[in-house]
Amino acid sequence: MVVDTFATDKVRHRQGPAGPAGPALEEDVIDTPTLRFGVNYTPRRGWFHAWHDFDPGLAREDLAQIAGLGLDHVRVFHLWPLLQPNRTLVRPSAVDQLVRLVDLAAECGLDVLVDGVQGHLSSFDFYPEWTRSWHHRNVFTDPGAVEAQALVLRTLGRALSGHPRLIGLQLGNELNNLVEHNPVTPAEVDRYLDTLLAAARDGLGAGGGLVTHSAYDAAWYGDDHPFTPQASARKGDLTTVHPWVFSADCARRYGPRSPQVHHLAEYGTELAAAYATDPLRPVWVQETGAPEPHVPAADAPEFARATLRNAAGCARLWGVTWWCSHDVDRALADFPELEYTLGLFDSMGRPKPIAEALAATVAELRTARAPAPPRTRALVLDCTASTRSVSGPGGAFFETWMRRREEGGRPAVVLAERAEDEAYLAARGITETIAAT
Repeated sequence: MVVDTFATDKVRHRQGPAGPAGPALEEDVIDTPTLRFGVNYTPRRGWFHAWHDFDPGLAREDLAQIAGLGLDHVRVFHLWPLLQPNRTLVRPSAVDQLVRLVDLAAECGLDVLVDGVQGHLSSFDFYPEWTRSWHHRNVFTDPGAVEAQALVLRTLGRALSGHPRLIGLQLGNELNNLVEHNPVTPAEVDRYLDTLLAAARDGLGAGGGLVTHSAYDAAWYGDDHPFTPQASARKGDLTTVHPWVFSADCARRYGPRSPQVHHLAEYGTELAAAYATDPLRPVWVQETGAPEPHVPAADAPEFARATLRNAAGCARLWGVTWWCSHDVDRALADFPELEYTLGLFDSMGRPKPIAEALAATVAELRTARAPAPPRTRALVLDCTASTRSVSGPGGAFFETWMRRREEGGRPAVVLAERAEDEAYLAARGITETIAAT
């Protein structure tokens, strides 16, 4: 399976961001799974509007700064309206821009995950005009709209297939942010995801890379949200989670230095593992960050250190990808305040204290010789689609898990429906299940 290509790597993580400095020494060979650490790339000049007049020189400067932190990958995004201005037209020049960006990342020693349909980025929704006004099409249920997105993914997959630094192709960024204007049922979401995942696989071809999808936290915590935990944890090659401290007011509810905030990514990883039918399925913390004022700038370095160290204690963690690389320039209007401060670098390209803390912690974690041990005790999560919020910040299950974690435990999570499945529990290394009271 493609996942193993990237989850187990004997020497790559010891080579540095720009490739190997020389032959690997015997003591550098590690047979345990290698955690991946990267960042979501946000261009420092013009944000994602930079795609309108793509400048390879500026992009390479940004990517070199990222590689200089010792990170090993980036996640990159084009804009759907620019890729596909007409339902049956995917612009070759826009595809070429994206391939060029992947090449530039590779020159800097970075692997790349490409998100296909954006969709939603940093509080803005991007729709091609053929989905709007009197042309309106529901992007999840209209057959023509779904096929158009499949066309984008097949086209990108074919353009990128075989690239030596490609991690894979993701359907798009947090597509569940679009449900407010595109009503959809869970069954329709499942059909939509299955169709697009198949298109991405068709484009990449056998062995072409990971194929996956992402959703924001409503998929895990939102009662009756149409994107379900099951879809996130069972479709695609691995599970992605975006454990944001502002979801369900986590940081405001508990405080920016609280255990609940510092262990949120770890908790999200264990929650995701519970919903997977494959007990060995990897989980990718694909977005987490320190948004002001939820996490004040003075607390951001410690938040980064704690988040990475705690998440690294999850046995099925694939890696962590920080949001984001560069601050949004304040010359750009109408972003929520927190979006202007999320970068590891400011909008001039200067590293912030959080960048230094992240880089040091990544270097520390990469020296670990042993994988995280299994969590032998698991809290039993008993909820329905309509009571999913018990597992989110403020919910009874969330608070029980956090209390046990604060007391020094390392609880896993198991769904009530699997709590008596001895073979499944054994495969996860769970020897005891505990009611969440």
